[in-house]
Amino acid sequence: DDAVPNGQTPYKEIYSDAISWSPDGPYDDANAWIGAVQTLLDRAASSTDYLTSVKSICASGTSASCLIIDANNAGAVTRSPRMYDFDVTSRVDNKAAALRAMELLDKHAPPRHTARAATGSLAKLLTWNEESPLISGEVLCHQADFVALNLMSEAKKCGAGGENRRAVSSDWHNVLKCGYNVRNLCWPDWLAACLEESGIDDPVGRGVVPSKVASPGEPVGTVSQSISKKFGIPEDAVVVGGTTDSNAAFFAAATAKAEVGTAVTSLGSTLAIKYLSKDYVEDADKGVYSHRFPVFGSNDDNAKQAEAWLAGGASNVGCAVLRQQEFSNDELVELSKDIDPMSDSPLRYYPLTKTGERFPKADSQMLPRLEPKPESRAEYLHGILQGISDVERDGFEALGDLGASPKMPHLVLSCGGGAQNEMWTKMRERRIGNGVMVRKADNTEASFGAALLAAATFS
Repeated sequence: DDAVPNGQTPYKEIYSDAISWSPDGPYDDANAWIGAVQTLLDRAASSTDYLTSVKSICASGTSASCLIIDANNAGAVTRSPRMYDFDVTSRVDNKAAALRAMELLDKHAPPRHTARAATGSLAKLLTWNEESPLISGEVLCHQADFVALNLMSEAKKCGAGGENRRAVSSDWHNVLKCGYNVRNLCWPDWLAACLEESGIDDPVGRGVVPSKVASPGEPVGTVSQSISKKFGIPEDAVVVGGTTDSNAAFFAAATAKAEVGTAVTSLGSTLAIKYLSKDYVEDADKGVYSHRFPVFGSNDDNAKQAEAWLAGGASNVGCAVLRQQEFSNDELVELSKDIDPMSDSPLRYYPLTKTGERFPKADSQMLPRLEPKPESRAEYLHGILQGISDVERDGFEALGDLGASPKMPHLVLSCGGGAQNEMWTKMRERRIGNGVMVRKADNTEASFGAALLAAATFS
């Protein structure tokens, strides 16, 4: 809606619910994922009539969380999930298998490519195959892909061949760390060569990697008759291409139709920024990579002109240092009242909690700088918050130096615990400078962002 200001949405949240993971339903159990989705749908169906008017559904999942399923047996799980933080070099018992997988990645993946990470989905796929060769029908499936697959129709849109065949559909965001070429929208030759050397013949043609990769928000199928009947969802409700949780949080804060030049800063234990750029930027040494941003309402002729990229980087600096320095919540509130956000602190801190920085400077030997320490706790807090603010500013400047366009954002939306501090918001706006406006985001829940993505196709 062109009449809606950037960073605000014409939609409002009308229903929300959540389930906590537990020993009986752990976060890395695929059955628990589907059980949680069905429980939440059941609650919604029993307490409201909203499901009867659902038009589209979008699933988001944690980046690089994946599993192996049998596409020839209705998508049955054959190898349990390995989550976003699963490092194959340290978490698998068969160290030789992990070593071989990483050797293959080192040989075939381009230098500094994000798929080279030991926590990426490609590293996990290779390690699974080295532990025990994939058999016919076994294919990779990301968390969001798996949820969507279990919601979708048994009709041909969701598969091909025999009645039990289920082909996996994925999206630009979830396949990035599997090696998908998001610039040319294809599986690259180096990836096929890598998997073939590992013993997986024709990995793309066989669908070992997702056979369909859609734009986030693009319809990929319809809900199954069983889901429709059980929860009262219309039979023509579509399931759209998904996204990752961190990108969904960007959509929640900035909307799925954000303008280029919009950024979202997460002020949690660490500081992370996502910036919508006209141009692609990447620097693996600094952990910077770009997700292709979905463009809605553009035909093939002008899609290239409308192309945009969601660039991101994450510092080791963040609000965790406040706990390390034993600031309580009440103390943060009271001391912030004594800080003038329009004045500079003479303290020049780089408030790491431990040695090593990744962004905006890649320096594994960088030491925390929290000296000298003044007697006044308010002055100390002022110096720390100013230091974090300067890392945020330097982060945007680093993205600009890498080629992000425009070089600096025009709007920064804030989320995380630090976003609650109005004084700090004013300080950050002044320290970033360049006429950049900084304000708290209205909503940052990944589920809300996924819902906006689902709605964007039809709005």
